[in-house]
Formats: sequence, structure tokens, C-alpha cells
Amino acid sequence: MRRPSFAVLAGFLLVGALAAPASADDGGFTIKDPRIKESSGLAASRQHPGVYWTHNDSGGYGPQIYAVDSATGETVATLTLRGIGTPRDVEAISIGPDNQIYVGDIGDNFGGRWPYYWIYRLPEPKVLKDQTVRATQYIVKYSDGGRDAESMVVDPKTGRVYIVDKKEDGGHLYEGPARLSASGDNIFRPVVPVDLWATDAALSPDGRQLAVRGYFGGIAYDWNGGRIKKTGRLDVPLQRQGESVTYSADGKKLLFGSEGEQSGVVARDAPGADKSSPSKGSSSATGSESGGDSGGGVTKGAIAVAVACAAVFGLRRLLRRS
Repeated sequence: MRRPSFAVLAGFLLVGALAAPASADDGGFTIKDPRIKESSGLAASRQHPGVYWTHNDSGGYGPQIYAVDSATGETVATLTLRGIGTPRDVEAISIGPDNQIYVGDIGDNFGGRWPYYWIYRLPEPKVLKDQTVRATQYIVKYSDGGRDAESMVVDPKTGRVYIVDKKEDGGHLYEGPARLSASGDNIFRPVVPVDLWATDAALSPDGRQLAVRGYFGGIAYDWNGGRIKKTGRLDVPLQRQGESVTYSADGKKLLFGSEGEQSGVVARDAPGADKSSPSKGSSSATGSESGGDSGGGVTKGAIAVAVACAAVFGLRRLLRRS
């Protein structure tokens, strides 16, 4: 992951002080494995209820992904990927059709200097245990040059892979080929803008909704086969360094993760999951769009985000003047 600017780091300090703790009561949990220091992606298992796959960011951690039991926060399986090169900057993970795990080695700390990137695909094991699994490696290139990206989703119906690049003023959703090829370059092309500095994205299990998160917020979209349409804002929790998001296997929750040792994963109701009676402390996409709670008041989360953003923009202005 390319490290945020000084001004954004100042915002992280405020957010870290006000960050929402993970709570098992609503489906959240804490990642307890000391090996997982930079959890940068999350994906809910379809075969193993309550299990979430994650991985470390860049930093020489090796070709491993981890299955974490949300009931305990403990790692129940470590998979070592075989048949690939040395990972460079792994930023995303997603589950595709037929219980295939896709791992996105798509980060670029130099903002688009690398000429190509990689996606790894491997079958999710039916039995969770430490093991070595052969993965298929795919070369990724963009039609408009190198990109830094931290967000990758796989359409659960078609198996097509999409990437959202990471730009401070908003990026694009990039569409890959209908089928990835292991024997040549896979060209990803921009489809539609995404109005967010995206750090991760997730598709609902039914393939109808896309959630894109950033450090200080998120956007909900209708998927429409990749021709996305914005429907509202996500109820993103305040976290020290918000890096990941995934839908729960039943599609009722969105789980938001952060980097750091003993990092917390916070659960929120997914937009539209229960429109008749939204749970306390969360809101539908429409309610979040208005920036308040159901009674029209301002939530503590909204106040904290406003304070953090004000600090960020204020410091940017000072930096520009200096």
C-alpha cells in the first residue's frame, strides 16, 4: 500500500482515537494471529460458515493467506501458495464461482510505475488445515498504463474480475477479460468512474450490490453487471487505517477491517438487508446518504468524520502555503 500523505495521517490520528471497537455481538471480531500485522483484504468463506480469509500487505510476508474464525478471532488454517512468484504488494482477496479464491497482488507503492501486476487463483480447501496449495498466476495490465489499486471483486455469477484503482480524487472501475488467461496478458479497461479514494471493495453474494470503502467513508452501488449506479453512502466505522471490506456469506452484513496487530473487524448492516427495521447504530444506504440518523440528528460517527476531514483539509491548506 502506498502510504498516505502527512495530512491524511493527521486524520488517522483523530480517527484512531475515536475508532469503533470490534464487537462479537454484531458479528465483528478481532484478528488475534500475531503473524497478521497488515490485514489488507477480507473475504467471507462460502464453504465454512463464520470463516474469513485475509492476508498481509506488502513487506515481505510471503505467499500466505489465512482463514480466521470470526467466533474466536483465531486462525484456523494457513495456506501457502505454490506455483507463483514472490508476491510484491498483495492488497485484495475475493471469492468467485465454484469456491475459487482470487488474491490481488495489485498494489503499486510508486503510483503506477510497475508495467504489470498479478492475480492468483486457488481452490478454497474443503478441509481447513495448514497446507500448501497450487495457485494459478495471471498477469494484469491496464489499457491506460500502470495503476495503484487496493480493490478487486469477482462477479459471483460470471467469474469476471474487476479492479478499482486508488486515486485521491477518485478512480475508475476496471473490467478484466471475460476469462483470465494464464498464458498471456490480461488487459483491464476503465468502465465507469468511482467517486472515492478506494481502499477496498466487495460484491454482495447475489451479485446485485457493490460496496466501495475508503479511509473515511464508503459508497453503495447497484452492480448492474459492472455498469454501476450509486445508491447511497455506507455506514463505515471509524478505524485506525480502514483497509478492507467484505459482505458476510448471507449478504446481511458488511464487515470492515483495519491494518495493525490485533486489528478489529467491525460489522454493520448491509444497505437494504433489512429495510423494515434497521438495527440501532446503523443505517440503510438512503439514511447514510443524508448524513444523519433516522431521527434526523447527527451521529457521533458523522461528527468524528467531520472533525477528521476538517483536520485533513486544514493541514493540506497549510502545506500548500508552506
